[in-house]
Amino acid sequence: MSHRRVCYFDNNATTRVAPEVVEAMLPFLRDQWGNPSSAYRFGHQVAKHVATARERVAALLHAEPREIVFTSCGTESNNTAIHSALAAHPAKRHVITSAVEHSANMNYGKFLKEQGFQVTFIPVDADGLIDIHRVEKAIRPDTAIVSIMWANNETGIIFPIEELAAICRSKGVLFHTDAVQAPGKISLDARGTGVDMLSLSAHKLNAPKGIGCLYVKKHTRFHPYLIGGHQEHGRRGGTENVPYIVGFGVAAEMALSRLHHENTFVRALRDRLETQIFKLIPNVIRNGAKEPRLPNTSNLSFLMVEAEAILTQLDHVGICASSGSACTTGSLEPSHVLTAMGISAARARGSVRFSLGAETTAAEVAFLLEQLPPMIEKLRGASVQSGTAPSKSRSKEPGRLSPRSAAA
Repeated sequence: MSHRRVCYFDNNATTRVAPEVVEAMLPFLRDQWGNPSSAYRFGHQVAKHVATARERVAALLHAEPREIVFTSCGTESNNTAIHSALAAHPAKRHVITSAVEHSANMNYGKFLKEQGFQVTFIPVDADGLIDIHRVEKAIRPDTAIVSIMWANNETGIIFPIEELAAICRSKGVLFHTDAVQAPGKISLDARGTGVDMLSLSAHKLNAPKGIGCLYVKKHTRFHPYLIGGHQEHGRRGGTENVPYIVGFGVAAEMALSRLHHENTFVRALRDRLETQIFKLIPNVIRNGAKEPRLPNTSNLSFLMVEAEAILTQLDHVGICASSGSACTTGSLEPSHVLTAMGISAARARGSVRFSLGAETTAAEVAFLLEQLPPMIEKLRGASVQSGTAPSKSRSKEPGRLSPRSAAA
């Protein structure tokens, strides 16, 4: 495998750091290493670059620079948003989120319940879509915040953020969205959608791991999660991670510029991949609605095959994909996202997520399509002796089961 370039189809897990980002960061690792909070000129020069990065990230979100708080990652940003809402409104001890959130929200919700708070996890339908009326009905006088992701990391399903924010605004409840998967793929307008807080993680948009941000709409009551010095205008203690902040700024600018590419070229590659898989491999189901969906994401269940076996075989030929969120890899439990959609454990365990990126090529998709069908056929053939091999019928409609295999 060392002689072959890795064919990478796991961009929802993390992305390659862009060369332009690396180049922008290097001076702040070698020469301009001063503390931006220092009183002398050496530190002030560095602080100017932090300010420029803040402007660039704000532009990605159609926000104001002062509304951007740099954090270490999306998880910290999510935790901070919910913590702040509860701390700012101590009489309100109820939180609403969805049943398909990233583990950062799911596990923080479970933690809050253990601390005596009440948390409502809004269900989704079989297509992974959320009913905004369920959210509206769940809001109570003691609800501190509603936190619903902008786009799901496993299925790519996009949620109606503007409508959800409007409902919360009419009820006088804070609204936060985990938008980690969205930048560069869909247009983000924090101000226009009316969200109160929004989380990003830079390593999802070709910047390094270990840097993220939380958008906090101006005039929103805010309580820091990390207590320390006066950094980030007193909203997040800790010396600023200058090289990574600078890299984040460059990556944000690049993400804004590639929206058209993602929604034309990358979307077309994703659609071709799905169409050909449905054509070449029997008994494959798309998990989640076809639209509204991120242009790069395809989550497919291959019946009668374990995803772990598929991913191992793909890895042998240099193809990287995943069975869902990288934060839950290694768990023996089926994906909580697919389970919330009513998908059986057996079908969920056969699900593979292909997430393309701006650098994905037609040749890489062709290579995947060349390798995958014989792999699935071989893996399914291994189950013949146990009597569990699927029929060879083709789906008449992409993503739908043939009638005789529907029970699977």
